[in-house]
Order: sequence, then structure tokens, then C-alpha cells
Amino acid sequence: MLRLGYVSTYPPTHCGVAEYTRFLTTSLKSIYPEARITIFSDYGSSHRVESHAEIRPSFERGSRDYHGVLDELGEVGGVDVIHVQHEYGIFGKNDAILEACLEARDERLVKAVVFTMHSVYHPLSGHSYPLNFQRRLSSVDAVIVHSYLMEFEIQHQGVDPLVIHRIPHGTLLNPYLGHPRYKLLRDLGLEESVLKGLTLTLFGFLRKDKGLDMLLEALREIGYEADSMNIIIGGELRDRELLEQIEELGRVARLTFIDKYLTSDEILKIASIADIILLPYRDKYGVYSVSGILHLSMGSFKPLIGSRVPRLIELYQFAPRATIPPKKPAELVKKLKWMMNNYDYAVAYMAHLYSYAVRTQWLRMARRHLNLYHELLRSRS
Repeated sequence: MLRLGYVSTYPPTHCGVAEYTRFLTTSLKSIYPEARITIFSDYGSSHRVESHAEIRPSFERGSRDYHGVLDELGEVGGVDVIHVQHEYGIFGKNDAILEACLEARDERLVKAVVFTMHSVYHPLSGHSYPLNFQRRLSSVDAVIVHSYLMEFEIQHQGVDPLVIHRIPHGTLLNPYLGHPRYKLLRDLGLEESVLKGLTLTLFGFLRKDKGLDMLLEALREIGYEADSMNIIIGGELRDRELLEQIEELGRVARLTFIDKYLTSDEILKIASIADIILLPYRDKYGVYSVSGILHLSMGSFKPLIGSRVPRLIELYQFAPRATIPPKKPAELVKKLKWMMNNYDYAVAYMAHLYSYAVRTQWLRMARRHLNLYHELLRSRS
């Protein structure tokens, strides 16, 4: 029996990494039912047993002490692999989680230590702490990243290439494709009038980096044609300053604003309703990551328009003509008009990206994780 432990946020905590961990562990249990999975979660979750895993709250976000994880590891008799889903916004600006995992390995509570780095910092970010943390990653058994940019960046920072493994973010193929749109609208509590005209969507955590300002400028430039569009914006508002932009969007186009945290199911339903999904992102300078929203979107087989930023590197790789320079609303206008006038061609052009979505389905990515775990345990023994 393979015993796996994950240190991560977990639902109901509102966090992209929490959703990532849920998808990964559910898929792992599906392909390898013999696995015993324990999730050492943040205190935002409750102690419970789900069909695929036991959830044991063990740490406070941003803490400097993770001995609670060691205590819980002792309670369950240890695990074969401890896998940390690392994000600086979760584990803070300290090495405490790394020290705790290395201590667990020394005490033989775990056989192998794995870190998935959901963000990798570049020296030009101006932050010294993440760079010091990243240089220490050679001390673990495996480091997983999601993109070529992340892989080569930490390699150039001195991490042993033999411990680095690139496993793409998983993709969920949208189960609501083909469902009647009026039923999906009813599920979401939306009016059927949303379907009059072209429907554009933007969803996820609503922060300044989502590019709402760029969308607003683009719609202003489109002018009267914006009246024929429906804009659905949905997600938990992380920056109240964006409310002014959202209100202005409602004055230049037909806007539906869903102001709440969206579950993955709700995001997939919105994506099924959409004609075009917008990702006009801006990235933090000097930070590499991969967008989970991109993977939810491309698994919905709809045309996408996104910025050329590191977070959307896969969109640029597989559908470069669907990308625009960041902070260039005039380019977004051109791309929108082109897609409106050549919609069937746009769908056909995205086929290469859709193929990538199929290749990165969660079950396939879970199998790659499983193969890595077995490889690590063979080498340790």
C-alpha cells in the first residue's frame, strides 16, 4: 500500500492551490485505489474523511512553525511520500515548511520529500527571500514545476537538474459542454437574456492583475458594437477598487457580474455558456507561474484571448495567434473583432490547444505523479 501525504490548503479554503490538490488527489485515488492519502491541510478545513482522502488540519497559513504537521504525521504512523504544494502566499517568507519536511525525513516519518512550486521567482523580482528558498530545493528528493520557464529558472538558480521534474497543470474536460444553455443559466441564477448576442466571460479571483482595466478600455474603443455583446464577469473580489471598473463596464456593455467565490463547477458552467473566454492578464514582475483558470478554460474547447505573460505560456505555445501584448487594449480590440468575424476559423485554429488540453487531463497528470513517487521510493530503497 502506498501512503501519500499532501501539505496544502484544501476546500473550503478559497484558494487555487486548494482546488489543485483536490483534483490531483481525487484523480490519484481513481487510478490507484490502494493508495492511502492524507491531506495535512490549513486550519480553514475541518478534520474529516472523504471518499479519496483523510483531511487533517495541521498548520496556519504563513506560520513559522509546522510541527503540527510532524505531530499529525506521527499520529498516522508516517507516510511514504510527503508532497508540499508550495505557494509563498500560503507558507510565508520563511523556510519553516522545508525544515519541517527535512526533519520528518531524518526522523523516518517519511521516505521521500516532494515540493511542487506553484510560483518561481526571478532575480529581477527584487525579492531576495524566495531566491534563497529556491536555492535550498536541492535538499529535497523532487521538485515539480508546471512550465519550461519555471524549470529552467530554478535550474539556473542552482537547483540540481536531477531533482527537477516538469509536470503540467492538470486539465478538467468540461462535463457541461452540450448541456442546454438555459439550464446552465438557471443553475447559476442568471437570466436567459444573457444569451442575446456574443457572450464574453472573465472569471476567477478578481484582482488588478486580471486585466479588467484593459477590457474596459477595449470596450470603450469598440464603441457601439459593445452593445451587441454580453459580458459575464464572475469571482470573488480580492480588490474592492475594481468595483468602479466593473460599474463602468456595465455602462459600456451588457454586463452580468457574479460577485462571489465560484466553485470549479460554477466556473465550468460559465465557460460552457461563453462564446469567447478572456484572459487579458498582467503578471507580477519577475514571477513565473501557470494559470489554473487557463486549464479550466481550455478544457471547455472555446476560443480564448489572452495576454503574452508567463502565466499563460501554454496559450502562447499552442495558440500564439490568440494572444496579445499585455497592457495593449487596442490589440484586444483587433483580436475581438477578428474572432467575431471569423468565429468558425477561430475554433478550428484552437485545435492544437484543445489537443494539449486532452493530453494534460488530470488522470494523466496523476499517473505522472504516481510514476515519480514509485521512482523516488525505488531509489531510496
